[in-house]
Amino acid sequence: MGFARPRPKRLAEKLLQIRNALGLSQMDLWRRLGVEEEISHKLISKYELDQNEPPLKVLLQYARIAGVHMEDIVDDELDLPDNLPGNVRHVVIRRKSTRNTKPN
Repeated sequence: MGFARPRPKRLAEKLLQIRNALGLSQMDLWRRLGVEEEISHKLISKYELDQNEPPLKVLLQYARIAGVHMEDIVDDELDLPDNLPGNVRHVVIRRKSTRNTKPN
């Protein structure tokens, strides 16, 4: 009996803005997001029409290809940069292994 979190009101607008700024078709964007195994390409249209909300993994990929922080996409108070891709560099910091290792 959880509560649905409110969907950002400008999310669809921003996702469309990202795709258009990058000059990609919906199919090209889907491929560039690298989520072919997770979602159907048809969902890109539904995200842009505010019919569906992308999962967090997909939003993260949008942020990465747009060169913005995820917060820029989901916070209705923030605008995307005028020029995309932006200049945010996503540095990968791998999590340290939590496996138990045997002492020598």
